[in-house]
Amino acid sequence: MDTVDIARWQFGITTVYHFLFVPLTIGLSALVAILETAWLRTGKTAYLRATKFWGKLFLINFAMGIVTGLVQEFQFGMNWSDYSRFVGDIFGAPLAIEGLLAFFVESTFLGLWIFGWDRLPRRLHNACIWIVHVGTLLSAYFILAANSWMQHPVGYRVDHESGRAVLTDFWAVLTNPTQLVAFPHTITAAFVTGGMFMAGVSAWHLARRKNTEVFRPSLKLALAVTAIASIGVAISGDLQGKVMTEQQPMKMAAAEALYETEQPASFSIVTVGTLDGDEEIFGIKVPHVLSFLATGTLDGEVKGINHVQAAEQARYGAGDYRPLIPVVYWNFRIMVGVGMLTALVSLLGLWLLRRRRLPSSPWVYRIGMLSLTLPFIGNSAGWIFTEMGRQPWSVFGVMKTSASVSPGVTASSMLISVVSLTALYAFLLVIEAGLMLKYAKAGPPTEDEVAPPSSDDSDSERSLAFAY
Repeated sequence: MDTVDIARWQFGITTVYHFLFVPLTIGLSALVAILETAWLRTGKTAYLRATKFWGKLFLINFAMGIVTGLVQEFQFGMNWSDYSRFVGDIFGAPLAIEGLLAFFVESTFLGLWIFGWDRLPRRLHNACIWIVHVGTLLSAYFILAANSWMQHPVGYRVDHESGRAVLTDFWAVLTNPTQLVAFPHTITAAFVTGGMFMAGVSAWHLARRKNTEVFRPSLKLALAVTAIASIGVAISGDLQGKVMTEQQPMKMAAAEALYETEQPASFSIVTVGTLDGDEEIFGIKVPHVLSFLATGTLDGEVKGINHVQAAEQARYGAGDYRPLIPVVYWNFRIMVGVGMLTALVSLLGLWLLRRRRLPSSPWVYRIGMLSLTLPFIGNSAGWIFTEMGRQPWSVFGVMKTSASVSPGVTASSMLISVVSLTALYAFLLVIEAGLMLKYAKAGPPTEDEVAPPSSDDSDSERSLAFAY
């Protein structure tokens, strides 16, 4: 393995690991905000207990996301200095805004929410967690804007004297067509992640008939959010597929392992063969589906890998412009399959909970608990598909990954780095899993442990005293 391969492995491992926490943070922040709002509107203590229970798990996940996220930006300067030198003027702008604005908002109002119980007026305290959620959305938007620019670079020019990309239109970067479909797809997937996490933990407690007054409404809310968000994932994913076909036809062809151009093009649910176009032993295909995903019509033409390879060689010069086809092919199917499964589980769960029912079969709760892992698998597969499908480019059509790595870093030092970080992240995973399991099993605070509601007047007086 050379330095490029090792650097890619490190970035892939640390990024996928970090992205386990990001969608859960976004999704849980919204669900906690909804539960606290429900407490304010109804005055039911069960909602307050649920807010504090899920809020604690949200805080553990938020903290781990910060720790693992810091490594991402360090890597740009350490392993990818040529890339950072070339795109720094553009890539740095949305990341700087994310850190100075969005993350500042998140951390500030999260601190107020943590320490503001019984010190801030109820509505102001509830507003803090909603602002935290908005902050997570802003963070996601600016980070995805940077990533979308790598997928479809806009609003820039190349200064040939310095050899750097220069930002010419920041608004074009923020409203990149790729960004406008990637953001809703990522956020709706985050709501699915938060919903299935809440559903899985609730199912564990309900299977033991513990704190049903807290976990039944939590489960119902989680399943409803998951069902609605799953529709959003499907719609935004369909739009993203059409934009991707227009901007990166090789990625769509690789997603189907389609070597020759077809019109109409079918979608293979599974293929047994070499996936290199030489031999296909067995395949289950659905006619016209790939044409619809790519073009929006049932008889649309989808360019094959061989056709796109020839076109990109003519445009960019000699070279292999194909990604690793099996990785792209299977991760695309894992992503789509997981999305369908989470939607099915949420609809089935809502049906079983109708009319204030509580399922008696233990298998229902086991399915609910196992389904907790589905969004994390789907999110990881989606990111691997997105990033691996772009190869061999780090900035599509502009800069190759092989030209992006730091020239002064040796393969041995990179290998030490990737082994060290992988070991560290494994240790952090044990800590995260241990804390999550400990506090998830502990259950919500009792009614006696929950602070008794105070009047708005006394809350206002406390907030003024706290401010001074």
